[in-house]
Amino acid sequence: MTQQPSLDFWFEFASTYSYPAAARIGRLAQARGVALRWRPFLLGPVFKQNGWTTSPFNLYPAKGRYMWRDLDRICGALGLPFSEPPQFPQNTILPARVALIAFDEGWGEAFTNAVYRAQFGDRKNIGEQETVASIVRDLGKSPDDVIARAQSDATKLRLREQTDEAISLGIFGAPSFITADGELFWGNDRLEDALDWALSRTPR
Repeated sequence: MTQQPSLDFWFEFASTYSYPAAARIGRLAQARGVALRWRPFLLGPVFKQNGWTTSPFNLYPAKGRYMWRDLDRICGALGLPFSEPPQFPQNTILPARVALIAFDEGWGEAFTNAVYRAQFGDRKNIGEQETVASIVRDLGKSPDDVIARAQSDATKLRLREQTDEAISLGIFGAPSFITADGELFWGNDRLEDALDWALSRTPR
C-alpha cells in the first residue's frame, strides 16, 4: 500500500516569515501530493526558555531592520500586501486558539491567511477580539460562538499542549516544518526543501 508523504507546518501568528510561508504552503504541498498538517503554537514560551522578553528582531535592531526589508521584498515577489504593523510582536493567543477550532472544521487555512493579511497587510492588531471576530465573520462563521469556544478551558489546554509539543520537538522558531521521519526545517526559505525531504523519505 502506497503511503502518502506528510508534513507538519508549525507556525506562529506573530512570526513575520510565517506570513509568506502560510500563503505558499497549501498550493505547494498539494502540487507535490504531500499531506499537510497545520500546527499553530506560541513562541512566547520558546523565547522565555532562552531568556528573551521579546522577539530577537527587537533585541537586535540591525537584524530587525533587515527582516522588515527582506519581508517587503518577499511579499512583493509573491504579490502579498505588506506593511509593517504598528506593534510587533502582537498578542497572538486568541487567533491561535481560534485556529485550532478552524482547522477542526475545515476553514483553518482561510482563517490563517486572513489573520496574517490583517496583521502584515492591513496593519491591524490581531490581539484585539474585534479584529479576530471580524475575520471569523467574513468567513461566514459566528464570531460569538467561535470565540466562546476558543476561550474554553479545553481549547486553552490544547494550545498549551501543542506549544509544549513544539518545544519537545526542538522547535525554536517559526515557520518550522517537520517531516514524518522527524526531520526539522526552519524558515520560509526551507519550505521547498522540507517538501522534497518528505517526498524522498516516504516509501512508494
